[in-house]
Amino acid sequence: MSETLTLRRPDDWHLHLRDGAMLRAVLPETARHFARAIVMPNLVPPVVTGAQAAAYRDRILAALPEGMAFEPLMTLYLTEDTDPADVAAAHASGLVKAVKLYPAGATTNSASGVKTFENVRGVLEKMAEIGLPLCVHGEVVDSDVDIFDREAVFIDRVLDPVRRATPGLRVVMEHITTSDAVDYASAQGDDLGATITTHHLVINRNHILAGGIKPHYYCLPVAKRETHRLALRKAATSGSKRFFLGTDSAPHTDANKLLPCGCAGCFTATNTLSILAQVFEEDSALDRLEAFTSLNGPAFYGLPVNDETITLSKGAAVTYPSQIETEDGPVTVFDPLTELHWKVD
Repeated sequence: MSETLTLRRPDDWHLHLRDGAMLRAVLPETARHFARAIVMPNLVPPVVTGAQAAAYRDRILAALPEGMAFEPLMTLYLTEDTDPADVAAAHASGLVKAVKLYPAGATTNSASGVKTFENVRGVLEKMAEIGLPLCVHGEVVDSDVDIFDREAVFIDRVLDPVRRATPGLRVVMEHITTSDAVDYASAQGDDLGATITTHHLVINRNHILAGGIKPHYYCLPVAKRETHRLALRKAATSGSKRFFLGTDSAPHTDANKLLPCGCAGCFTATNTLSILAQVFEEDSALDRLEAFTSLNGPAFYGLPVNDETITLSKGAAVTYPSQIETEDGPVTVFDPLTELHWKVD
């Protein structure tokens, strides 16, 4: 007899959908299982204004296959020229649920991000006033800081000072990768949350580098030591309301992943729930999977949980495509390095 698990329909609190042909190809992979997602604004050009966010939302909904139900939760890309009044108006309209902070040069399409944090103080103060969350890519970009240390340094040099200078600002530490971030998030109040990706629960830096470079495991923030991966798993499976799922599912064509200077990102939308059920089962925490995928995120963002449910069953090895075909070329689906036995019915 197969084992089953029923959850409130989950949400993804950090998702890349891209645009155009890529959007049309990858959107069904998320909408099949997830009710809502915080959609990243790092397009080219970036989604900076409320009008641009509204236009992007329309393109997402137009790309949604008939019969699928999915709500994109829109974000604005924070620049040093962002208008606080436009941010407030976009939030008041119900369109925009967060603003995204990219340190300039930190990751894919982040060149328009913030270099001097004093220049965005007015926007952050307005966000604190209206209760609009700031989603943070938490890495410094200083060339003298080792790439494996950039998250921990960001907490000390940037995140904590910004939060102290802006009382009431609600912050999401996105895609955390270190025990330092777990410890910091765990020690804060209810105005701080943290997302954890699927792939950072599975891989460490050896999976990228040992025995030859594996481009499809390269992501930013880069996976860290095994001790950090285990700290992330402990946080995700703890049931703590501080931590919730943000897949950071990031599609790139194989051609762009395999360049001499390849793109960062793991595409996990297709098999995330199967992977998570297996991870939580391995850690004897299946009873806390719903909190991580379906309850903690809505609580932080002040949104209702979804009424619908999904059911997963455990049985024979799950099959899923190794690649998603797009008009621009194939996108490789994240390989969790093991057979999966939980599937969404």
